[in-house]
Amino acid sequence: MFDNIFSKVTKAPEFPQEFEWINTKEPLSLEKLRGHVIVLDFWTYCCINCMHTLPVLAELEKKYKDSPVVFIGVHAAKFFNEKEKQNIAQAVARYEISHPVIVDQNMTVWSNFGVNGWPTIAIIDPNGTLVYRQSGEGQKEMIEDTIDVLLEKHSNSHTLAREPIVIHHTIKKDATTLSFPGKISIFNKKIAISDSNHNRILVTDTSGKVLHVIGNGKPGLQDGNLSQASFWRPQGVAWYNDYTIIVADTENHALRKIDLEKNQVTTLVGTGRQGPWRSPGGRGKETAISSPWDVTTKDNLVFIAMAGNHQLWEYDTTTDIARPFAGTGQEDIVDADRTRALLAQPSGIFLHNDIIYFVDSETSSVRELDLNTGYVRTVVGHGLFAFGHKDGNSNQALFQHPLGVCSTQEKIFVADTYNSAIRIIDKTTEQVATVVGKKETSTMCKLDDPSCDTLFLYEPSDVKWYDDKLYIADTNNHLIRIYDLKTNLLQTLDIQI
Repeated sequence: MFDNIFSKVTKAPEFPQEFEWINTKEPLSLEKLRGHVIVLDFWTYCCINCMHTLPVLAELEKKYKDSPVVFIGVHAAKFFNEKEKQNIAQAVARYEISHPVIVDQNMTVWSNFGVNGWPTIAIIDPNGTLVYRQSGEGQKEMIEDTIDVLLEKHSNSHTLAREPIVIHHTIKKDATTLSFPGKISIFNKKIAISDSNHNRILVTDTSGKVLHVIGNGKPGLQDGNLSQASFWRPQGVAWYNDYTIIVADTENHALRKIDLEKNQVTTLVGTGRQGPWRSPGGRGKETAISSPWDVTTKDNLVFIAMAGNHQLWEYDTTTDIARPFAGTGQEDIVDADRTRALLAQPSGIFLHNDIIYFVDSETSSVRELDLNTGYVRTVVGHGLFAFGHKDGNSNQALFQHPLGVCSTQEKIFVADTYNSAIRIIDKTTEQVATVVGKKETSTMCKLDDPSCDTLFLYEPSDVKWYDDKLYIADTNNHLIRIYDLKTNLLQTLDIQI
């Protein structure tokens, strides 16, 4: 009936006993889960396609919550940083994953199940037989149909567990002022902050005093006044003018506008559903887009880092047209005219002097697009599997999954996320240096200063320069940090709501 149900019996391999688990009080095994339909999600937390799969699984988990169906994440890391259990646990909390996750050391489970791409879904029947394995997005109906067939078949043959196993989840929300802040934008001494997991946008002054709270905190796509409107894990924010903020409402696959003067939030682009891999674009609210991650503005144009399409898009506020601007949609690192260049999950974007600077997280690269020539050039970066932490000349330097970028006349500042560092690229000398990072503790602050904050950065997602200071979205620490370039002091912005 299904192409992905195996024609011969394939016994599912048991999980390694010594491996660590997240979001369950005790390790699971196929033997413990006998009588259950088991859905395995092979993922890694950097992967945009994996992120698109998580809401699908969450929907199916709700549907089958009273049935003997168990969902398990198998985290098989791409980047060095993703191999550490505490970092995976942070990702499980950030994406509000409700099922257990096994830390797949050195991709052992991945290899045992014959997986070769992220994400991959595998389904095991109640007798322990592997009956389904398929990679890629868009599998909801096939997964659902396979589960339904297995439940009916094994209910009839009395090989189905009478009651679903009780799994005690251990991931809890942190009671912090901010929750995984994603991006920041500064204009006229006002800071816009995407308080991503609180599903809202905050506006503060540079001392941390909260001026506006935008969003009711509940995940959703609702326009209206500032307190009624809803967002879903927004990321990018950019000031359009003194009273208007443009928001990349990532999980809603939408572009939103906050008008502080009119006290209104409106949707500019997006239908609320993920758009196709390739799209010519179209009129704003009629056009489905895919995981917008960051935004920057110029005159009547909004440029969007469209992570889900491996492209940059533009939205014209005067014509209400959104369309691809750079990148073919294929994932790679190829310099060329903007319509032929290849990008890889662009996740941070910033405009300075007619140059768009952006970070392609999956190639750990910093790129630039000259608006006058239309050419995309790589500043730092080498390929999909070339990453690390190395300073020096830009043609040899290495980053690890950077998510944030900004620029001045002389410098490019990068939030080198998986290195938990802030890096500087000198435009003149083409040298890369680490200014804040675990390996450079002497530059983090003056240790004899009583106001010194020695807390290291933890997967920062954004950095912005303002008044000779770097404002940093210290995402996994749930803080906004300020690094003074003159005094080398790193402090925390005191936000009080």
